[in-house]
Amino acid sequence: MLRTRAKICGITRYEDACNAIESGCDALGFVFYPPSPRNVDIDHARSITTKLPPFVSVIGLFVDPEPDVVYRAIERAGLSCLQFHGNETPEFCEQFKLPWFKAIRVKNDTDLYQCSKTYKNSSALLLDAYKPGVPGGTGETFNWSLIPSDLPKPIILAGGLNASNVASAIEQVKPYAVDVSGGVEAEKAIKSNDKIIAFMNEVLK
Repeated sequence: MLRTRAKICGITRYEDACNAIESGCDALGFVFYPPSPRNVDIDHARSITTKLPPFVSVIGLFVDPEPDVVYRAIERAGLSCLQFHGNETPEFCEQFKLPWFKAIRVKNDTDLYQCSKTYKNSSALLLDAYKPGVPGGTGETFNWSLIPSDLPKPIILAGGLNASNVASAIEQVKPYAVDVSGGVEAEKAIKSNDKIIAFMNEVLK
């Protein structure tokens, strides 16, 4: 059985990126969304990504961006995958010619089968908690039993994950990957190495 992958999102410092990689994470997420406390500008992201070792995925998170912003981030920050958290259409997401996945904020009536059809060319669906007016990073979990076991898309599970619940989340949902940001922070936008290690130990055990 394939192991569960892990992404540490909201990276703003090189030392946090290094700690995440050393702990065994597979991907680093950089937030290009100015309202977010974890937002980084493209040149700052570049100053981190150009120093990373090989075999680490660099993922850019966007919320209803202008296309030129995405193209510039791809070129300058060396993105390998794109994550969309807004109202982007499949056609919008596909234009950049990179692997991409779509965040779905799950409510009781969310039809995840239909989401899989709508975003059929995505590499995965990221499932996050729904909170009105907040595109992601809520720090809240949602009812994982709403996730069908037979979705035709790989699942990236997000929303309120931390070292105390990620093992049970993996056991229940069996996602392709888990995504954490606030659950491994010392404060907003600053990661805690101890929390990263504890989280990854639960993912990899």
